[in-house]
Amino acid sequence: MQETGLQETGSHSSSHSSSSSSLYGADATADVLPVPLLEHKGGLMIAVKATLVRDLTLLLRRRGEVLNPLVFFALVITLFPIAISPDPELLATIAPGLLWVAALLAALLSLDSLFRSDYDDGSLEQLLLAPQPLAALSVAKVAVHWLLTGLPLALMAPLLGIMLALPVGSYAVLALSLALGTASLSLIGAIGAALTVGLARGGVLLSLLVLPLYIPVLIFGAGAVQAAILGDGVSAHLAILGALLAASLMSAPWAIAASLRISING
Repeated sequence: MQETGLQETGSHSSSHSSSSSSLYGADATADVLPVPLLEHKGGLMIAVKATLVRDLTLLLRRRGEVLNPLVFFALVITLFPIAISPDPELLATIAPGLLWVAALLAALLSLDSLFRSDYDDGSLEQLLLAPQPLAALSVAKVAVHWLLTGLPLALMAPLLGIMLALPVGSYAVLALSLALGTASLSLIGAIGAALTVGLARGGVLLSLLVLPLYIPVLIFGAGAVQAAILGDGVSAHLAILGALLAASLMSAPWAIAASLRISING
């Protein structure tokens, strides 16, 4: 009798524990399931931030690579008035195209080293093996390139525009168009840099690959500055530059990731 009572008590307690576990099991599962998603999302943001900080630190230690495009840009703009003519009207006429072509070539000058150092020290292969999406990490590297090349070029351009007798009212349009345009140039150029990273002398091939893709950005960027000089509306040109940047942001990261895999894996 006593043993039977103990068995019944044990069965009641086990059934009570199983019912309580079944009662709280759904809530516990509901609490546990989102954790891997949050960890993955947090890991992606940490990896992107780490890539940004790492590339900024490395480039700031190699200041020559950062200064070369800016010095090239300043030299081209300085030498043109000496070579052509000091006439202010002539210089103001050619200033939009000249500033944009010089900025484009200066941005192109620094593209070859975008993935080169990572390829040489083997860290590019680690990026390919990382659990985070390669496209997101590539965007972080392109953002560093724009912050240290495209944005300084956009800020320098109005100062150099004074040497070309550029009207004062067009300075803001010049800086804004270059800020939008150089971001597109960095994204498009990174595709060519990823394709040629494994080549010993890929600079010439890189230029041949990306220069035709730069033409729309060049046309609408110089057109925006020219419209500002003539007093016409610039919103259409800036809107097209913004649309080109949005299209580059949507498509270029995946193309960069695929190009890097082709260059590394063959």
